[in-house]
Amino acid sequence: MSYSDAKRVYASFGVDTDKALDKLKSVSVSLHCWQGDDVRGFDTDPNKPLTGGIQTTGNYPGRARTPEELMADIDEVLKLVPGKIKMNLHASYAIFDGENPWVDRDKLEPKHFKKWVDFCKERGLGCDFNPTFFSHPKCDPLTLSSPNEETRKFWIEHGKASIRISQYLAEELGQPCVMNIWTGDGFKDIPADRMGPRIRYKEAIDEILSEPYDFKLVKPTIESKVFGIGVEAYTVGSAEFALSYAAMNIDKCIPLMDNGHYHPTEVVSDKIPALLAFFPEIALHVTRPIRWDSDHVVLFDDETKEICREIVRCGGLDGKVNIALDYFDASINRISAWVTGVRNVQKSLLFALLQPNDELKKMQDNSDFTQLMVVQEELKTAPFYDVWQEFLSRENKPSEYFAEVKRYEQEVLSLR
Repeated sequence: MSYSDAKRVYASFGVDTDKALDKLKSVSVSLHCWQGDDVRGFDTDPNKPLTGGIQTTGNYPGRARTPEELMADIDEVLKLVPGKIKMNLHASYAIFDGENPWVDRDKLEPKHFKKWVDFCKERGLGCDFNPTFFSHPKCDPLTLSSPNEETRKFWIEHGKASIRISQYLAEELGQPCVMNIWTGDGFKDIPADRMGPRIRYKEAIDEILSEPYDFKLVKPTIESKVFGIGVEAYTVGSAEFALSYAAMNIDKCIPLMDNGHYHPTEVVSDKIPALLAFFPEIALHVTRPIRWDSDHVVLFDDETKEICREIVRCGGLDGKVNIALDYFDASINRISAWVTGVRNVQKSLLFALLQPNDELKKMQDNSDFTQLMVVQEELKTAPFYDVWQEFLSRENKPSEYFAEVKRYEQEVLSLR
């Protein structure tokens, strides 16, 4: 079937495919740099294990080891993905050289990210940012919730430095910077005090957000988690904590939901409209959990599609929802992991944009649940593939990308 045929099929459901494609082209998806090097970064010994609830599995050849290699790999990804892309950096990806020698995380400055700004400017990208509260000697193992005042102060200063860096990224690149606060703070076994760490965590975030910033340019977010490796019994930044903090500080931060950070029977798709009933803006980390927050590559699966349907239904593409990817698979080709995940989020968004949402809503409001079911089922077999191919064609991106991934692996990655 051709695109013109698919267009007629969708028109019979009241959907304008050209309008959907135009909308998709404007949607920004934040690309996480840490898929390219297994979350190693450049500020600590790359051979040491990850700590603080972070873990990767696998040792596929070709991991980026330097900023230059990582940027080259990102360029390869940009050749293969359509749509509007932002970068997403962790603080641990600061770039040090003879002009800007190494400093610890509490002393990081915008200048340590100038090369990333130059990289983004040359490619017309915005950039999001994350303080890195893991894989560091000063995790004791707690960070912002530590009872050790010196430890806590170090990480607060790191958070403040990250605010300043985020402001710099936003001003230089002309796009808002989402700055996500997440820590793996918690305990392996049942704690004697659950309140104390949370009070310290709350006060520490208060101090970080006391650093001056323009909320129109810097969007601090608070991310929750159920548990992590080594903190199975108790997580300081639980869902209730993170959501409550954002609700009580709605004028200076927004909530962030990672769909791997909830109990297995919870779905973030249902939480999106619940939060948007109260928050003018939210943020998402889109991943694929298997049994727990395992950060598998995002697929074109039911929950990813449903997350994107709720984004579209709730008007989230008009500045209400910030979409970022967050996964890291070291067991497969990392370029393919990146490209597959980005494309699957974009496919899911397109699938959502090709639904006659207003008409479906009317059926629900009129209690016409029989027709609602029939139409929703019919849409599952509508010629979606042909519309997706049209989007790739308009974006001048290849339909099949695996041959290019293998070429890059043979000519670049295998030589590392």
